Amino acid sequence: MKYWIIFLIVIGMVSPAHAKWHEAQSDHFVIYADDSEKDVRRFAEMLEQYHASMEFITGRKVEKPSPSNRVVIFAAGSQRDIRKLAGTKSKYIAGFYVPRAGGSKAFVQDIRLTNGYPDFSTVVLLHEYAHHFLISTSRFAMPRWMSEGAAEFFAASSFNRDGSVQVGRPALHRANELAFADDVSVYELLDSELYEKNKGKKYDAFYGRSWLLYHFLTFDDERKGQLSVYWQQVASGVPSMEAAEAVFGDLDELEKQLKRYLKQRRMFNYRLQPEWLEFGEVSIRRLSEGEAKMMPIRMRSQRGVNAEQAAEVVVDARKVAEKYPGDAGVLTALAEAEYDSGNDAAAIAAADAAIAIDPAKGNAYVQKGYALFRMAEDADDLEAAYQAAMKPFSALNRIENDHPLPLIYYYRSYVQRGEAPPEQAKLALEKAAMLAPFDHSLWMNVGLMQAREGKIALAQQSLAPLAGNPHGGSQAAAAKRLIELLGQAEEGTPFSRRSAAMSVRSEPQADDDDEADSPDEAE
Repeated sequence: MKYWIIFLIVIGMVSPAHAKWHEAQSDHFVIYADDSEKDVRRFAEMLEQYHASMEFITGRKVEKPSPSNRVVIFAAGSQRDIRKLAGTKSKYIAGFYVPRAGGSKAFVQDIRLTNGYPDFSTVVLLHEYAHHFLISTSRFAMPRWMSEGAAEFFAASSFNRDGSVQVGRPALHRANELAFADDVSVYELLDSELYEKNKGKKYDAFYGRSWLLYHFLTFDDERKGQLSVYWQQVASGVPSMEAAEAVFGDLDELEKQLKRYLKQRRMFNYRLQPEWLEFGEVSIRRLSEGEAKMMPIRMRSQRGVNAEQAAEVVVDARKVAEKYPGDAGVLTALAEAEYDSGNDAAAIAAADAAIAIDPAKGNAYVQKGYALFRMAEDADDLEAAYQAAMKPFSALNRIENDHPLPLIYYYRSYVQRGEAPPEQAKLALEKAAMLAPFDHSLWMNVGLMQAREGKIALAQQSLAPLAGNPHGGSQAAAAKRLIELLGQAEEGTPFSRRSAAMSVRSEPQADDDDEADSPDEAE
């Protein structure tokens, strides 16, 4: 199961003739942009400053991710292009983010650098990366209002000429919402069921009010520390409203204080000096001519395609590959397009050709492994077929030891041939989930595996963030139901498949393709 979080996307389907695509690599991001080297570098540095700012303010240190677990950002196109790529006509969509182990992607508009308060397209990217950061640094799910309020709090950051960063500025992009949209009371913020019950069809001020409450609790002198205590109580299992009444006191008074706070002419924010925000080097390279022509095709593939779209994309990919047969980047993109369209032998051939030119092309190993795994399903000798299918992933593991996909597929190589995974394979799946805490489908796999082993408390812990995911949809509901069933299970006794089937129709698998899903609208 894939899940999409829409936030702001824009991508041209046709590469301009003058395109000068650049790739920026930093500790936490890989950026592809049809823009000048100077602007791409500044954009990458700004995002690293933003990451460092969140570490500084939250006190949470994030281990440097493995290269393939960085967020990949495609910056190109207009909002109209983004809607087309997202497969929606919604006028609110300006971009989107796809969290996935070994391949998290963000699709955003052309780079629009500004001093001071950022362009809205940048605000949305910052909002989604805040979610990514917070999920990556805690296994405790925030209540929805707090999750969105925190993301809005950080997204309103500004990047100044002197290198300083201001975090927690008034969310100017929510001003109209707070002034004109349907109001959301503090009771509705704190009680998600009450909010859903009262929610109308019109756009309301949920995000703006979430920001307001988070900002107020952060900076109001009389309420210092209350936000942390409230979250600790909720994380320990206390219902949100009960925790709020215990920590915040009279909620009617809190409502009055929020209204007065919003009318203030000035608000506090953090101003972080550049010397406090250390980050690593940013490397820039200009893409080859073939890679640049392949970029619009590559973006369509990595956004996700259905069978009809895959058939169109592979035709375009083949045309580019015919002109640039010696370009490893082009051949890797071709391998992905061939795999998506069901042409496993062609995908393997393209991947092998890419690897022969550049053995460091990680996605070539991935696409070859995907194709071999799919072919293995119908093999006469399953053991031999899956051992062969693991070879590309094993090679990738040697190149990048902390890449999550070889760990995931090591576990799957046993499950898919009907064998009980050894302890080493189980540990590999758990490690992959730790490397990619933002991939909820992967954590669902881990929770089910732990439940079957009789590790009931551990399984509940693994599933809790999924159950609390405000954008989780049917997966969140399944996780909640499974946690309820586990509450009746005995620690040390394997949880039966029949019990699991009561909550989830079938065990979700790690994503091994890019079939298009309908994005869930948010933000």
